[in-house]
Amino acid sequence: MNPVYITSIGKFLPGSPIGNDDIEDYLGKINGKSSKSMRRILDQNKIRFRHYAINKEQKSLYSNAEMAGLAIQDALSRNQAALSDQIAFLAVGTTQGDLLVPGFASMVHAETKLPVMEVATHHGVCASGMQAMKNAFLHVQSGEQQTAISCASEFPSRVFKNTRFEAQKGVADHPIPFDTDFLRFMLSDGAGAAVLQHQPAASGLSLRIEWIDNKSYANLYDVCMYAGTNKDNAEQQSWLDYASIHEAADDGALNLKQDIRLVNEMPKVGVNRFFELVDEGKVEPSAIDWMVCHYSSHFFRDEIFKLLQLGGLTIPEEKWFTNLYTKGNTGAASIYIMLEELLNEGHLKPGEQVLCMVPESGRFQTSYMLLTVVGDTGDAGHISEPVFEERQPEAPHLEYNEADHVQAQLVRQLVQVWIDFEQKLAHVPVIHKLYNNKFTLHDYKLLMENIRQQVIDGSQWIARAASYIAIEHIDLRSTFIAHARDEHRDFQILERNYVAIGGDLAHIQSGEKNIGSEALSAYLFQRASRENPVDLIGAMWIIEGLGCRMARYWGEMIRDQLGLSDEEVSFLLYHSDSDEKHFERLEAVVQHPMLTAEIAGRIVKTAKTTARLYLLQLEELGNV
Repeated sequence: MNPVYITSIGKFLPGSPIGNDDIEDYLGKINGKSSKSMRRILDQNKIRFRHYAINKEQKSLYSNAEMAGLAIQDALSRNQAALSDQIAFLAVGTTQGDLLVPGFASMVHAETKLPVMEVATHHGVCASGMQAMKNAFLHVQSGEQQTAISCASEFPSRVFKNTRFEAQKGVADHPIPFDTDFLRFMLSDGAGAAVLQHQPAASGLSLRIEWIDNKSYANLYDVCMYAGTNKDNAEQQSWLDYASIHEAADDGALNLKQDIRLVNEMPKVGVNRFFELVDEGKVEPSAIDWMVCHYSSHFFRDEIFKLLQLGGLTIPEEKWFTNLYTKGNTGAASIYIMLEELLNEGHLKPGEQVLCMVPESGRFQTSYMLLTVVGDTGDAGHISEPVFEERQPEAPHLEYNEADHVQAQLVRQLVQVWIDFEQKLAHVPVIHKLYNNKFTLHDYKLLMENIRQQVIDGSQWIARAASYIAIEHIDLRSTFIAHARDEHRDFQILERNYVAIGGDLAHIQSGEKNIGSEALSAYLFQRASRENPVDLIGAMWIIEGLGCRMARYWGEMIRDQLGLSDEEVSFLLYHSDSDEKHFERLEAVVQHPMLTAEIAGRIVKTAKTTARLYLLQLEELGNV
C-alpha cells in the first residue's frame, strides 16, 4: 500500500467578509421583519464574519460547482508540480449541489476543464467532505491512481433568501419555525480542495495521511439536519410524495432544517468515537499537536470540552485550531478551509501530528483523520503563498455628478460588475499561472495570438457604433470616432512584441479567433449596429478598465517572470497609460444629458455581458 500525502490545499471564499450587522442585507428580512432569533443564535455560535456567494439583490455570483472549481484551481496553483494533466480521480462532497441530476462531481469536473478522469459524488452534510477525502485517499493508497483531488463546496445562502419563505403559505402570517431560522444564521458559503499524491512535495511541507475513520450512527438516531420532508407531517415522507412541488414548498418540506431537540446528541457521538479510537490505539492524546475540529458553533466547542474532561482525556485548549469565527461555518468545506489556513499560513512544523474531527448532525456521522507534517519549512513560504503581492479588487475611478441619482446609481452598479469581474479574472487559468509565477514564454505567445484579433476588432466596432449615433448627439459621435482613431493601430504594437520574443509574424497574422473571441466580437458588433448604441460604454468600462487597472500590472509581471525588456511587453505598458485618457471620454458619456435610467440599465447589462465574454476569451486560449 502506498503512503498518501496532501501536497497542497486551496480554498475559495466568495466576496468580502460579511459582519453580523449585514447578514439580513443579503438574506433579507422575512415579511419585512428582522429575525427575533438572530441575536441569540449569533451569541451562541460567536461567528463574526462569513462569506456569501449572493449579493444584496440576492443574485448568485457563482454556482456551487464554480466555487469548487475555483478552490481546485487554487490548490493546483499552490502545488510545485504542474499537475493539470495528471489528475486521475476527483471526489467531491456537498450538502446541496446546483442540480438534482447529474452528480455534483460531474458538474465540478466540467468547471475545472481538467482531462477525462474518474469522478465520485459524495452527498450528505458536513461529513461528505471527509467521505470525499477518504475516497481519494484510498485511490492513491491502493496505487490505482498516483494523483487525486478531494474537494468540498457549500452554497446554503441561496436557500435562505427571504423570498423563498415569503412565497410559502405556511409562513404567510407568522415567523418561520426556529428549526429553519436557526440555520439561516449558522451556515455560509465557501469551498476547499486538497491534492493527494503518493509522495510528498519536493520541498516545503506536506501532510501525510495516517488514516481516515468515518462512522455513521444513522441506525441509532432519527434525522436531525435535513431538507426534503416535514417531520411534523406524517402523511408525506418525502417532498416527492406531495401532489405537487408547490404543495411541498407550502408545507415547508423543501426548507433546510435542524431538529434542535436532537442536535445536542452530536457532541456526545463525536466524543464517544474519540474515546474508542484511543482505546483502539489509533490516537495518543499526548502526541497530538493540533486538534482541528469542525464544530459548527462555539456552543458545541464548550460541550465537546466538557465531555472530554468528564472522560479524563483532554487535549489542551491551546492545541485546538478553528477559523469558524472569521471564515464562518461552511459545512463540508470547513475542514479543508481550516487545514488550508494551517498549512498555507505557516502554523505547522515538520513532525507535528494533526488530528481532524468532523461531527455531522444530518443523521449523525463522525469523521476523524490523523495527519503527520512532513518535509521542511525552507521553501514553505514559496509553496504556500502566491509569489506576487495580491491586490484587493478595485474598480477604475470614474468622475460623475454625485448629486445626479442616475449617474450615481450607474457608477455604483458598474463598480459592482468590475469587482466581480476582477475576482473571477484572477482564477482564469492563464492569469492564475501568471499570479503564481508559473507563466511561460509559450503562455505569453498564446495570449498575444488569441487577443490580436479582438484588438483589431476593437476600433472597428467602436467606429461602427459611431456611425449609428444620431446627428443630434454629434458630440458623442465625435467621442466614439476619436476613440476608434486612437486604437486602430494598436495591434501592430502587439505584433512587434510577438516577433521580439521569437514568434513568427505570419503565424500570428494568420491566426483564427478562439471561441470566446468569436462570441465577444459577435456580441459587440451586434450591439454597435443598433440605433444610438451608447450602452457600449459598458463594454468600454470592462475593456478600457483592463488597460487602466491590469495592463501595467500584468506587463511588469510578465517582464519580470520571463526576463524580458519593456520593449517586449510594450503593448501592455502602453495601454496602461493610453486607456486612462480613454476613460475621460467614458466619463463624458456618463455625464451626458441624454443619460436616463433606462439607458443606464442597458449600459450595466452590456458591461456584465462583455465581462463574461472577455473571461471566456481568456479561458478558451487556443480553442479555435
